[in-house]
Amino acid sequence: MQDTQDPQLSWRDDGVPVSDRFDDPYFSVVNGLEETRHVFLAGNDLPARFRDGFHIAELGFGTGLNMLATWLMWQETGQEGTLHFTSFEAFPMQTTEMEQALAHFPEAHAIAAPFLEQWAAGKRVIEMPGLVANIHIGDAREILPGLNLLADAWFLDGFAPAKNPELWSEEILHGVANHTAEGGTFATYTAAGFVRRTLDAAGFDVTRVPGFGRKRHMSTGVLRT
Repeated sequence: MQDTQDPQLSWRDDGVPVSDRFDDPYFSVVNGLEETRHVFLAGNDLPARFRDGFHIAELGFGTGLNMLATWLMWQETGQEGTLHFTSFEAFPMQTTEMEQALAHFPEAHAIAAPFLEQWAAGKRVIEMPGLVANIHIGDAREILPGLNLLADAWFLDGFAPAKNPELWSEEILHGVANHTAEGGTFATYTAAGFVRRTLDAAGFDVTRVPGFGRKRHMSTGVLRT
């Protein structure tokens, strides 16, 4: 019987991993690390908002690239204390697959060893200097409601809404709002109208802003008070 958590990967000739399940690549074919920095970090006004105890939550852990890019920025900007990172992944990659994908990005790959070692050992609470990351394996729709979580920033990084609508549903996006701290934000690569309207209805002031690479627009938002 096929493993229901199998990510079902194939690899393009350029080495980019693609989800056969969702017919979508895991990161930008242009430069996935710069996309993360533009969309998720700058889109949430980071590193300006960093502080001890800052909490990021993410839908779609994938290769771990977003977590590593965030940890790299935390280190490079000389932050003190602990950054908290919570992510959800229904179809986790194997360690060898993550390492193969991260090899595209020397900056991220250079700091990935402690994470990959813990992942290979079966740990899903990852601890590295200045970072504690809790990776929840399973359906975010089932896991998120039971968590005592108020994120300062959300990375909404599921596969394309047209191909993975479950992770962009009203249920999920209202759950995101319900688990966002006062003044909290989100950023996502998509500017799909139904996603923006749902996030607005959930309680965010949503803005369409310039996207990365071939994507003309993306979306950011701040939780209304």
